Amino acid sequence: MELDASLDTLKGIGEKTRQVFDRAGVSTIEELISYYPRTYERYEKPAAIASLKEGDFASILGRLEGPLETRYLRGLSISSAVFGDGIEHILVSWFNMPYLRNSLKSGVLYVFRGRIKAKGQRLILEQPTVFRPEQYEGLIGTMLPNYTLVKGLTNQMVTKAVRQVIADKQLLSDAMPEAIREQYALAEYNFSIEQIHFPSSDQALQLARRRLVFDEFFYFLLQLRGLKERRERAYNQFHMKKAPETQQLIGRLPYQLTGAQQRVWHTVEQELQGNAVMARLIQGDVGSGKTIVAILALVMAAANHLQGALMVPTEVLARQHFASFTELMGKNGFPFRAELLTGSMTAKQKREAYARIASGEVSVVIGTHALIQEKVQYQNLALVITDEQHRFGVRQRETLSKKGAYPHTIVMSATPIPRTLAVILYGDLDISVINEMPANRLPIKNCVVNTGYRKKAYEFIRREVEAGHQAYVICPMVEESEAIDAENVVEYTEVLRTELPPAFTIEYLHGKMKPKEKNEIMERFLEGEIQVLVSTTVIEVGVNVPNATVMMIENSERFGLAQLHQLRGRVGRGSAQAYCIFLHTLDGKHIRERLDILCKSNDGFEIANRDMQLRGPGDLFGVRQSGLLDFALADIYTDADTLQQANEAVGELLAKDPKLEQEGHSALKLKFDRLLFHQNGQISL
Repeated sequence: MELDASLDTLKGIGEKTRQVFDRAGVSTIEELISYYPRTYERYEKPAAIASLKEGDFASILGRLEGPLETRYLRGLSISSAVFGDGIEHILVSWFNMPYLRNSLKSGVLYVFRGRIKAKGQRLILEQPTVFRPEQYEGLIGTMLPNYTLVKGLTNQMVTKAVRQVIADKQLLSDAMPEAIREQYALAEYNFSIEQIHFPSSDQALQLARRRLVFDEFFYFLLQLRGLKERRERAYNQFHMKKAPETQQLIGRLPYQLTGAQQRVWHTVEQELQGNAVMARLIQGDVGSGKTIVAILALVMAAANHLQGALMVPTEVLARQHFASFTELMGKNGFPFRAELLTGSMTAKQKREAYARIASGEVSVVIGTHALIQEKVQYQNLALVITDEQHRFGVRQRETLSKKGAYPHTIVMSATPIPRTLAVILYGDLDISVINEMPANRLPIKNCVVNTGYRKKAYEFIRREVEAGHQAYVICPMVEESEAIDAENVVEYTEVLRTELPPAFTIEYLHGKMKPKEKNEIMERFLEGEIQVLVSTTVIEVGVNVPNATVMMIENSERFGLAQLHQLRGRVGRGSAQAYCIFLHTLDGKHIRERLDILCKSNDGFEIANRDMQLRGPGDLFGVRQSGLLDFALADIYTDADTLQQANEAVGELLAKDPKLEQEGHSALKLKFDRLLFHQNGQISL
């Protein structure tokens, strides 16, 4: 069995099961063992109902005090009953599980396990897992993995397949050179893979995680160094001249560029005229005005009879940028044409667009990943810009660059990363920072409250909507599975529909929806047809909705500060005052102090630095990451020390053996080459 072997080489995985795993992005043995648990079920002794509070995840030993009753609400079935431990009682409820009426009997002893929620003054145990007491007794003290699931894929299916692979110790050879393992006290690879999936203790889990985080950073930085070397050897084949159109555009804007915008634009303008190929990161908070700098660069390329491309992560954002650019060119009488290219276009629309791009009929191409498809051929691509670029893999950025003869590259990011880390993570790029907000931008007003203020928050949202504005409500990813996450957002939407006036249009958005559905919802929100949007963090990289003035973030204690800051950047894009309500379920001095940082500052970089200082190994929000930067395990704030060690290790290794040809490095070279081939850019930044 080889690491790149298909999953159907494992016992018990036939064609249908293989297709289910495919939907989760797991096609090979290597992808399976890298499909790390999202969280772990820690089985502890059952708790007394009297000791429970909202937000707890607990197990309760007790009896149903009556039969389950089932009611239906907007297509959802809700089954509920009272459950008691002999002293106190609590309401338990399940969604879309009416069959439980036939299997759960009143008076019989069960262990129910789930999340405690509050509705009014009453606590509710929602969607609990059911155990027989003797069954639960055998689980106490263990940690079992919870994986991210898709339709048809169960936790048991993943667990069984991973156990089978781990049993073959010969399969998992350690590619990391022994000298590096010893220098940085890294656990052995087989041990780490086994313990990350099935930890024997918290200490073993931490050792395993640190090793695998080191690997993620290490291979990413190796890839980045190669990209930097190729760029440094490249000669600028696209010497541009100053374009009077850019100065005309600046003079005709309805606002004045900030000093930071002017400084960054001057740097970009000089580099486009220089001898070296530009490779520059432009960092700046959401709303700081990075896009106008990109537009000026695209106009300069077009004025020099060259092509520029702008790649963004979502179709809605691509369409918005395309419309803005086209309108701006029309208003100023500039002849530069843009082309929109997205995955949802018909085959005919794409063919026609390809022809216009290849002929040079259009100067600017704006789109999503569709820009790097094999069929897209550019006539003279001189400038490549990626927006919110941590959503694209390094290889994807490079693929777009290869559409031209080493074009200039601008990478834009609103991700607030401390400079010490940015220098490492963007090692192939020079860095510019736009650290001023436009003068007409009102600072967002923030408040941190507990669940006792939820009703007041709903009332505030009602008043803002009645005043003609719109609102976001953000729900976090729940720990149990992605499927329940989607149900959670749906359920919350139903709650809001009962709490807010019926005239309000309230819809939901989550990562399990089809791209077409997500685009449709975002378009309707953009057009003002939806007043309140309930969403997971998929709106983190969203569109510009100037009319949205309120964001309420549920369970805000479960997010990193930098991500919370980036989320709230979705509001305050217009002239009206904007507000962000950080609602925390768990209480505690540390939680309050941490969230209060967001009330005291709207500066993303200051917040990112505080986040890095405050967070420790115990502050991971789930094991498998889904935050600002899309590493599978690594978190740049919690794992900042490991990132710096991996950078040091890569530097020392390449100084001694730049081509990885020395004795002892063959396994490393083989694994690195395999990663480049198979992942095709899935190590993302």
